[in-house]
Amino acid sequence: MVRAWLDDQRRDGTFTRLANQDDAPALGATVLGQAVRVLEYLEARPATAAPIALPALAAQLTGDTKALNHGTTLATLMLRALALRASVSRPASAAERRELWDLSGVIVDDLASRVLVLNVTAQGSGLAEWLTGAASYGTPFQVTLHQLATHPIRLRLPRIFVCENPAVLRRACEELGSASPPVICTEGRPSTAFHRLARLATEAGGQLWYHGDFDWPGVAIATDVINRHSALAWLMNVTDYRAGAKTDAPYVPLTGDPLPTPWDPDLRETMRETGRAVYEETVTDQLLADLTEHIKPASWH
Repeated sequence: MVRAWLDDQRRDGTFTRLANQDDAPALGATVLGQAVRVLEYLEARPATAAPIALPALAAQLTGDTKALNHGTTLATLMLRALALRASVSRPASAAERRELWDLSGVIVDDLASRVLVLNVTAQGSGLAEWLTGAASYGTPFQVTLHQLATHPIRLRLPRIFVCENPAVLRRACEELGSASPPVICTEGRPSTAFHRLARLATEAGGQLWYHGDFDWPGVAIATDVINRHSALAWLMNVTDYRAGAKTDAPYVPLTGDPLPTPWDPDLRETMRETGRAVYEETVTDQLLADLTEHIKPASWH
């Protein structure tokens, strides 16, 4: 990864510009060295490592808490590296920058990193009380990384369904209310808050069942969640894809390079041959029917 990033910076002339800075050419070399050090540190961190705050990371590796603030040369270099690592375009907004750092377990804003939940009851005080109270009314609740770090909770849920799009959770709230089994929504690419909550669930013996979009970015997210949290694929096999793609309605064609689908190896080839994306919003009826079959027992409260 580091070599690929170095080659990318060499090709676009970044190294030349840094080396030829009129005011402080030595500074350019220092920044490059810091960037390599930060990238190597992130590459070596286990996926299960506790998140680290951006200023703490900067202080630990550069001695300056503000070295990785947005707009600095070092931050720009790092975001290019993180985008290359995630196989996405360079970030164009604050949300995209946060998301890239989140993917590496770095917290830019522990209030912005959050996860949407429904009927996730917990034991403890503070956040646990709020979650359990919201579940008693079947009310969706936004959990921030700050809350998870500040209010330790214990989860005792044997099964938690995970979706990518809030439309699925919204339907479960509307039609099943407090009877719905626990649902967590990533709202796109999972945040650090999602991963922390998922880890709390699985460490307590819970099993995640994951469903996402049938497109290549959706496959990438599903693979990450399944691998990182030993999750099960939820209605994401070849049969489910064919059922969703079987329509004469307009569709969005699949774009990008096909990715492996290790939970169902035949799915990749079927998606590639069919050539159409199937988004969660279009299969919500099927997901809701399955949620209905797993109505939450009273003992889960």
